[in-house]
Amino acid sequence: MKERAATGSMYGIPRSRHLIGEPLFVKRLFACSLLLAFASAPTLAQSAHPIAAAAPAAAPSARPSPEARLEGETPDAVTQHTVAVDGRPIAYTARAGTLTLRDEQEKPTARIFYTAFTVDGESTARPVTFIYNGGPGSSTMWLRMGSFGPVRVIAADGTAQGPPPFRIVDNQYSLIDKSDLVFIDMPASGFGRLLEAGQPKDFFGIDQDANAFAQFITRYLTRFNRWNSPKFLFGESYGTTRSAVLSAVLQRQGVQLNGIVLLSSILNFGLDYANGDPIGGNDWPYVFNLPTQAATAWYHGKIANKPADLPTFLRDVEHWAMNDYVDALSQGDRLQGAQKDAIVRRLAYYLGLSERYVREANIRVNYARSSVELLRSEGKVTGRLDSRYETTTIDGTADEPRWDPTDATIDAPYTTAINSYLRNDLKYDTPLTYRTNVYGIIYANGGSWDMRSNRWGYPNVAPDLSATMAQNPALKIFSANGYYDFATPYFATVYTLKHLNIAPELQKNISFGFYPAGHMVYLSEPALAQFKRDLSSWYDAAQGR
Repeated sequence: MKERAATGSMYGIPRSRHLIGEPLFVKRLFACSLLLAFASAPTLAQSAHPIAAAAPAAAPSARPSPEARLEGETPDAVTQHTVAVDGRPIAYTARAGTLTLRDEQEKPTARIFYTAFTVDGESTARPVTFIYNGGPGSSTMWLRMGSFGPVRVIAADGTAQGPPPFRIVDNQYSLIDKSDLVFIDMPASGFGRLLEAGQPKDFFGIDQDANAFAQFITRYLTRFNRWNSPKFLFGESYGTTRSAVLSAVLQRQGVQLNGIVLLSSILNFGLDYANGDPIGGNDWPYVFNLPTQAATAWYHGKIANKPADLPTFLRDVEHWAMNDYVDALSQGDRLQGAQKDAIVRRLAYYLGLSERYVREANIRVNYARSSVELLRSEGKVTGRLDSRYETTTIDGTADEPRWDPTDATIDAPYTTAINSYLRNDLKYDTPLTYRTNVYGIIYANGGSWDMRSNRWGYPNVAPDLSATMAQNPALKIFSANGYYDFATPYFATVYTLKHLNIAPELQKNISFGFYPAGHMVYLSEPALAQFKRDLSSWYDAAQGR
């Protein structure tokens, strides 16, 4: 999820508290920032071509729907394409357009922009996957242009980004061989807009957002005769929060799902740094972030006698974190002497930091501090969304980064690509600005994302997912995680999904994928290739094949 505050604070949080200047940080969820809202009320594919290439002649567009004629929205654009996946050419139809949401009086409240990619000549019983990013407040630019759609933009993989022109290429890793794909921009984002009968408060909250997506999905199923298709949800970051609630809403409406893909998850916000303070006993975030901090130190060569295999190394870190480290943290101020010395030594080794620094931090080093301290002697900071990325710093004494090096690398190619692709390749002819996020609307006049809807305490949507799995025991879950992701650390996700209070046989319906990448696993092509292989097998299993 990408999140960024347009005004210098996120969800009313001073920038100094969390990641600073997160440009377009809409798709990846800055879980910490979200909580405070509650508290306040890229082998490259073969046919690469420069994005800036002249647009070919326009393909015929779909005839305007009655709603389009009535409400003056841009007519849907329908174009024909072919992409090669695993060496097999697949002909598909791309539709870029909007669906209108309505309130109980049938008054139009919002036009939701989406792009659908459907394989030609297939029956309506083919699987359909609804895909979205997070934020909350993000468009689905990131997943649409980087992951499993028919094309993807090439962005630097863990290194500095070169200048334009950028390239979009046919995506040999697309999931279109397994499922039709519908990428949905959340209300008011992309080319979607709120209408007169719709207000921000009707959409910008946990339950409001899920209800809007549920209405979009049921309207899509009706308009395109997909009610009997196998159905999947695919959310990233806050999109996983949405998926948990959305699955429960759809279940109550008689829409049964075959599977849910959770990419870089955040379900229980109580496990995040922002939700409490170590003074008073909130130590779990240090446990759950430690494997990611160790992976980061390993990647940047700060682990002494660096082990050759990252997953094996991390299993050792995880075991220590859940045993010796948890025990030491639980002792609080009573931890002293030889035991504390041993903890300091091991923790400093895993973090790639000095024992003095770890001791002065009272064995509690959050991700922001490790991001600036790890490469401080080199004058660099590491990324939050993906800690492989680094930039030089302009403040060698800072105790947290002023920006996310990941954002600094990927924002330009993705923003350029979405505008070129939708307007030139998909022929969506609109004068509207493509909104990569709607933070300005959310925060206007002191507004915020409603994290409290029907919930008490820190937002926790794990019970929604638990209820859906209990009522739909055939439902399959795939949890995808990047080792270098500080926005939604993988170890916290594993802990959450293993504590759903569901029957042991239902736990067998949950599969995990771990990849040498960050929050946006698809930024790494080797990780994207493995992710696709994993999902191909999982999609078959989720349909009993």
